[in-house]
Amino acid sequence: MSQTDPIADFLTRVRNASRARQKRFIVPSSRMRKEVARVLLQNRFIRAYTEIPAFPQPKLLIQMRYTPAQESVITGIRRLSRPGLRNYRGCDELRQGRREMGIIIVSTSRGVMSDREAVNAGIGGEAICRVW
Repeated sequence: MSQTDPIADFLTRVRNASRARQKRFIVPSSRMRKEVARVLLQNRFIRAYTEIPAFPQPKLLIQMRYTPAQESVITGIRRLSRPGLRNYRGCDELRQGRREMGIIIVSTSRGVMSDREAVNAGIGGEAICRVW
């Protein structure tokens, strides 16, 4: 069965795993999902991710990160750009968005990165999601 929005599915699985306090979960792998997981790892929202070879499609094993009090590091995650309404932001708009909590994951011409990295590089792109 094909999905209309695989990134929204991935973000929903992350949200559900954090609310259920799961230590790890598995999702189908794709290049975009791996890049979003990499940005989440760089910003210390998840503990680790690994790609598991499987047929017909590889899987991603995501290990969640929690505080010593077993509270999820991810308080919220929200999809910004969706297939029906793409959300593009320039460097100046990303700079203004830095005032809010968390990070915005942005797909740029130089790859997927956080809003802080995009502002430092002086580029904008499609705002995929906000994580706090």
